[in-house]
Amino acid sequence: MPTIEVSYSDLCELIGKEIPIEKLKQHILFAKAEIDAVNGDLLKIDSKDTNRPDLWSAEGIARELRGRLTDDKGLPEYKIEKSNVIVKVDEKVSKFRPLTVCAVAKNLKMNKTSLSQLIQLQEKVSGTFGRGRNEVAIGVYDLSKIKSPITYTTAKLDKKFVPLDFEEELTIKEILEKHPKGKEFGHLVKGFKEIPIFIDSAGEVLSIPPIINSNHTGKVTEDTREVFIECSGFDFKFLMPALNVIAAALIDRGAKVESVKVVYGKKPIHTPDFTPKKTSVDVDFVNKVSGLNLSAKDVAKLLEQARYKTSVKGRKIELFYPAYRQDIMHQRDVVEDVIISYGYNKIEPEIISKKTKGRINDLEIFCEGIAKKMVKLGFQEILSYTLTNKDFLFNRMNLKEEKIVEIENPISVNWNVFRNWLLPSLMEFFSHNQHVNYPQKIFEIGDVILIDMKKETKTKDVRKVSAAIADSRISYSDLASLLDALLSNLHVNYELKKSKHPSFIDGRAVDVIMNNKRIGFIGEIHPIVLKNWKLEMPVVAFEINLDEL
Repeated sequence: MPTIEVSYSDLCELIGKEIPIEKLKQHILFAKAEIDAVNGDLLKIDSKDTNRPDLWSAEGIARELRGRLTDDKGLPEYKIEKSNVIVKVDEKVSKFRPLTVCAVAKNLKMNKTSLSQLIQLQEKVSGTFGRGRNEVAIGVYDLSKIKSPITYTTAKLDKKFVPLDFEEELTIKEILEKHPKGKEFGHLVKGFKEIPIFIDSAGEVLSIPPIINSNHTGKVTEDTREVFIECSGFDFKFLMPALNVIAAALIDRGAKVESVKVVYGKKPIHTPDFTPKKTSVDVDFVNKVSGLNLSAKDVAKLLEQARYKTSVKGRKIELFYPAYRQDIMHQRDVVEDVIISYGYNKIEPEIISKKTKGRINDLEIFCEGIAKKMVKLGFQEILSYTLTNKDFLFNRMNLKEEKIVEIENPISVNWNVFRNWLLPSLMEFFSHNQHVNYPQKIFEIGDVILIDMKKETKTKDVRKVSAAIADSRISYSDLASLLDALLSNLHVNYELKKSKHPSFIDGRAVDVIMNNKRIGFIGEIHPIVLKNWKLEMPVVAFEINLDEL
């Protein structure tokens, strides 16, 4: 969780009233944070939410607290005019870091405190919300030293400029090798033959995102009165909120923020965009989840304190919320804001009226029995993660990509989707254990996540068992006899039907059929798949849907 430092006097000034420290420690819970330490005027604040970057600054905390402690409630309004600054996006960056959104802020009144908050917010948003500058890298520049139009393009490694806090001119290659930020974030551009770069019409380099700004344009001080802001990355769902967070903080300090025309080919966009986002919540759902008994008027009032604009329509409340928020994905997210405004400590705990006795789920008992049978057949059980990546599920298995359940804000590209079958996990295990003696006989019993639009979550969990054998001399018949032993022991009447599967050798794969329904498959892994996993030994495998047994 991000930890930030703010000035107590500055925070009170932004809120509009002086709040004693002990009371502030209670009120700051409204901003999903805690005061960890007080050192004179300096407050060390621990944020408890990684999805609310708008709360990672004195401006954001004050904005949230004003909704609860002052008459400044409801949706914050931000008026944006158009600037004359243009950013042209060269299609060359599409291969490296394809997107950027930008803004201009004028009439700044910088001091030591406000400057430190801007720098801190920039670093926290790009570091935490931006996944270590991978999804979002933010640059802030002295606009007075920049000549529009600005071009977002690429440059070769021998391009020279003076990086921030340096006096000597270096090539990009030297910056990646010598500059502290180059050493820290160089892995984000490792292998690039050309590096993304912002450069103005006078040929002045602004920065090489996501590494470092130039010392000329990228040095913002207390004397700076207008700035150019850019956020670069791969997805607008990260970039837009990040830019809006920075822009909103500057507006709260009295700055005038103007939009920038960002040109992608013939399709320009203007950013930032503070158009409020829309959602709704059912009052009955609020009461069901919270355990409270609130009226529609009560819910609306609590949500206005959380900076929503509300419109009551019977038992449903239509809502508008700020553009800098991207964490509202379900009614439950709105209910959380209702409860925060109401106060968790005000909710009276209730004694459970019904006593229940816990026991092991029938499915778990069934799976435990299967595991014991597999061990008796000479297999070793493995456990792997439900999260994986598309490369493992499709590319390495010689399959065409299909729609699966994905993580919206993944921490890593290696763990960004839920698996839809188990066999790739077994193949990965083999690839990491080629130093172990053969034959290797492994199995896994676990859940896969499939899309099901009939469910509330639009997904369903399916329990499967998959087994595989890797050895120098192995064939379909070796595993088929073991599968027969397993299914016969489970009293499953089944038949085998020849099929085609890209992961298996043609003519060496069959479907397992029960009651005229396909419940699984078995076959010899295709040489292409073995090569993709860098496996030298042949592999045979099966996978069975246990929910069908």
